[in-house]
Amino acid sequence: MESPRILVDADACPVKEEIYKVAFRRGVAVSVVSNMRLRVPEHPLIARVVVGDGFDAADDWIAEQAGPGAVVITADILLADRCLKAGAAVLGPTGKPFTLASIGSAIATRAIMADLRAGGDVIGGPAPFAKADRSRFLQALDEVLVRLARG
Repeated sequence: MESPRILVDADACPVKEEIYKVAFRRGVAVSVVSNMRLRVPEHPLIARVVVGDGFDAADDWIAEQAGPGAVVITADILLADRCLKAGAAVLGPTGKPFTLASIGSAIATRAIMADLRAGGDVIGGPAPFAKADRSRFLQALDEVLVRLARG
């Protein structure tokens, strides 16, 4: 089995520092994928991947790399779906795992919300990112990596 690795949809990811912390502790490689050059630690485990600025270029790169042994960090529901279908584990930045069992309802909710916005309804966005989300994310990422390491 491949060594676990982390693929980060990085442009709007609020937990990059937490990802690096866990990766260093566990010795797991991380690919930080974005459309623009982001600051990442100079470390052999961390790779900066800058893709073109084409629509969904970062998502396409991540989806192509996703598979068994990969942990994808993203808030993008459609990217999560693509990665789950490729066999990757997927976590949102709040620590909530996307699963094959839950992704269908997440996609449906996303579509309903888009329809409401398109119809002019004013609806709130996601709750502000909180300290508890950061803590939950750290725990969830650690658990996924332990599970993958066990095979």
